[in-house]
Amino acid sequence: MRIVFLGLSLSSSWGNGHATTYRSLLKGLAEAGHDVLFLERHQPWYAENRDLPDPGFCRLQFYASVAELDRYANDIAEADAVIIGSYIPDGPAVIDWANAIHPPRLAFYDIDTPVTLQGLAEGHVAYLTPALIPVFDLYLSFTGGPILAVLQDQYKAHRAVPLYCSVDPDLYHPTGAVKRWLLGYLGTYSADRQETLDRLLLEPARRLPDKRFVVAGPQYPADVAWPANVDRIEHLPPSAHADFYSSMDWTLNVTRRDMIRSGFSPSVRLFEATACGIPVLSDRWAGIEDVLEPGRDLLVLDTTADIVEALSMPIERRLAIGAAGRETTLWRHTGRRRADELVRYLADPAASRR
Repeated sequence: MRIVFLGLSLSSSWGNGHATTYRSLLKGLAEAGHDVLFLERHQPWYAENRDLPDPGFCRLQFYASVAELDRYANDIAEADAVIIGSYIPDGPAVIDWANAIHPPRLAFYDIDTPVTLQGLAEGHVAYLTPALIPVFDLYLSFTGGPILAVLQDQYKAHRAVPLYCSVDPDLYHPTGAVKRWLLGYLGTYSADRQETLDRLLLEPARRLPDKRFVVAGPQYPADVAWPANVDRIEHLPPSAHADFYSSMDWTLNVTRRDMIRSGFSPSVRLFEATACGIPVLSDRWAGIEDVLEPGRDLLVLDTTADIVEALSMPIERRLAIGAAGRETTLWRHTGRRRADELVRYLADPAASRR
């Protein structure tokens, strides 16, 4: 298939989780023999922090405005499918532009579905409007479960299907790095995650002052009270993620409030860590058992005391959880597996009304 994506960013993972999601998926599509063009809006903050300016698995082109997209009208017209992603700048105008060209299949890939629906309900989503949802032949959702019925019944999506994030096993795997930390977390600051991060990492660090912990990610406020035994890394490029995960005994998964409320919203960090064979301690949300089995592939915990107890677990049990999580992720959550799911969705006659 010839597929055109218009997404937030592929070239830069700085301050966003979209880039790694797209990279894994698009590489999987390339491995399966599909031709992909990714169109990215030029943004100064991404241009200054591009960690993948020239991907080898697809064509990457930049545009400066919606009007400049006319250069790619033929690519849109000749594609088998055009997929527009959430948080894209001037999203409604981009959707109208692509829809006017009438590609055989037009899809929306919502990497932020619960956030999108909350914003639509409150009337402040910049990249999508309720009236545009029925325009798409296929609504690909980062979130599965009951939210799919909401999209179809309330917002009149033609067909809503889950397309979870995924991992590239060539980049995420055990590296044999020397262990430096007992527990670590990788993620951009989000106010609605901070209370959980404090409860499940910072407070355990305070209770275990002789152990080392780490938090990596940008945009944390200056007033966060970091315990002395918690190391801070401002930004970690994807090329360093596997070593980072491999350098800890456990990693923490923290989910945004909207994602917890909707459930069925696995973070890409969940698959990246497990692909590295590192056991995960996760907060609780509905649908987690659909992607990884609690008690076998990871542990789902609620309190500081739960975390402290888990961190003292015998090494054999810890290693077994890490091995099981890696096995399940490599079987079910790689970019190639997700690419095959996407192609099946696109090839289904129900996805094409044009």
